[in-house]
Amino acid sequence: MHASLFFNINKTLQQSVLGGLLLAAAASAYSAPKTVLVLGDSLSAEYGLARGSGWVALLEQKLKAEKIDAAIVNASISGETTSGGLTRLPALLTQYKPQVVVIELGANDGLRGLPVSAASANLRSMVTLAQQQKARVMLVGMRMPPNYGRAYTDKFFAMYQDVASERKAALVPFMLEGVAQEASMFQADRLHPLAGAHPTILANIWPTFSGLIKQR
Repeated sequence: MHASLFFNINKTLQQSVLGGLLLAAAASAYSAPKTVLVLGDSLSAEYGLARGSGWVALLEQKLKAEKIDAAIVNASISGETTSGGLTRLPALLTQYKPQVVVIELGANDGLRGLPVSAASANLRSMVTLAQQQKARVMLVGMRMPPNYGRAYTDKFFAMYQDVASERKAALVPFMLEGVAQEASMFQADRLHPLAGAHPTILANIWPTFSGLIKQR
């Protein structure tokens, strides 16, 4: 065989093998198991619901149906504030090393009338901590009832967009879109959605979340 012909064949084989290895590596990166940390309050902690019926549990089922290899750590606590979440987050990041962090906090700050500036600073610090650990972050926004006054409710709602824009985090503007306006979708306390509302909550969250979890 002519030497130049042998060299060309060998080079082609090497390129083919290299291409296959790169494709395999890319597929492995996509299919590698991921850990998702959900840091939330009662809206994510299945308050007043049967276990397995809240949006976080439904998200886990959705991931399995989509054949996305991801484990969810639900570190949500009823009554949690942004201050409490910030205090707990460093240890959670160290323990679980999540690739995606979902922060669903702020509602209890708002219901207590705490300063929006303080909640905003806490959210910003949480996003920064997670990003420093190379995690992708999604903020889940909330609204306050109108009886808190327009100035406060507008500032509170804008807080999530402001933090997300500043820190380049993903954002779900309002997790209760399509739920908040329906009194029949809430438990007797008028604060916590019934199980039947949680598929709608997941539908609000999934489009943004799926973009994060599918990133390589």
